[in-house]
Amino acid sequence: MIADAHVDLLMELAYRERRLGETNVFAETWLPLLEQGGVGLQVCPIYVDVTVQPEGSLREALSMVAAFQSALRENDDRVVQVRDAGDLDAVESGERIGLLLSLEGVECFGVETWPADVFHALGVRMAGLTWNRRNAFADGAAEHDGSLSRLGRELVDRLVSLGVILDLAHASRGLFAEVLEQAAGAPLLCSHGGCRSVFDTPRNLDDDQLRALAAAGGLFGLMLHPIAIGPERRTIDGVIDHLEHAASAIGVERVCLGGDFTRRLWEAMPAPPQPKDGLAPPGLQPGLGIEGLTGPEGYPALVAGLERRGWSGADVVAVTSGNLLRFLRSSLP
Repeated sequence: MIADAHVDLLMELAYRERRLGETNVFAETWLPLLEQGGVGLQVCPIYVDVTVQPEGSLREALSMVAAFQSALRENDDRVVQVRDAGDLDAVESGERIGLLLSLEGVECFGVETWPADVFHALGVRMAGLTWNRRNAFADGAAEHDGSLSRLGRELVDRLVSLGVILDLAHASRGLFAEVLEQAAGAPLLCSHGGCRSVFDTPRNLDDDQLRALAAAGGLFGLMLHPIAIGPERRTIDGVIDHLEHAASAIGVERVCLGGDFTRRLWEAMPAPPQPKDGLAPPGLQPGLGIEGLTGPEGYPALVAGLERRGWSGADVVAVTSGNLLRFLRSSLP
């Protein structure tokens, strides 16, 4: 089984349902790919283009929640929403694919914290405060240092009180450190990123950040995208180089997968949101993926690659599913 901490599939579902009027899009698009790749749990982030104004971004975000609910309703014999730890029973038994709703940035909150309660009621169980850019709450990875605003500190406390897992992907270095301090004892992770020691980019974590995350009881999810792996090493072996570095730095039990696959989005949508933030490596082509691993259907090739590199069966299971499932078991209500 594969447990994946981040794939932006809701953008396509919402686009095709809202703009094109299609129905049961999930069953015809992403569900077959998840099943082909052996994915048993998929975290589904709500991501809205950060250039959209707050009122519009709230509508965009809610349209993705509606698409998520459609996928659940139209495929209730094959998928289940993961809201609490008990929902993982059907996932671990192989009875259903678990779908967990998350937020990739809270730009849709505008300048208020009360939307956290609404999105929690809708099933959001994981949230990152920002995408790469600065918003009213926090500074993203495109900022050199950055931190939480006063409003951001209030939101962190609110999310922690709701039991929402905090996601440090896309955080600036200052924000990363400040959230670790303020939310000490709360569940947190970096759902999708890379190792800066392997490929130096602001979107990746350096070894000190990896160790701080592990010391806080968190997980590091490897992003399976050239922007994190490196455009010159976009192979499965390049992916495994990052996995091996992370495992050596913080222990194999603190590493998981966060695919962030975009190839299908570029094929299915005329212009998937790609704000210019200055973090994409020079020459990286839109929609470019890892060779042989451009979507969830490629996960068996990653498993085979790990085995070729001498990984034990137990370590393969830990990184591909066991660690994230264990983390969610202990973090969800």
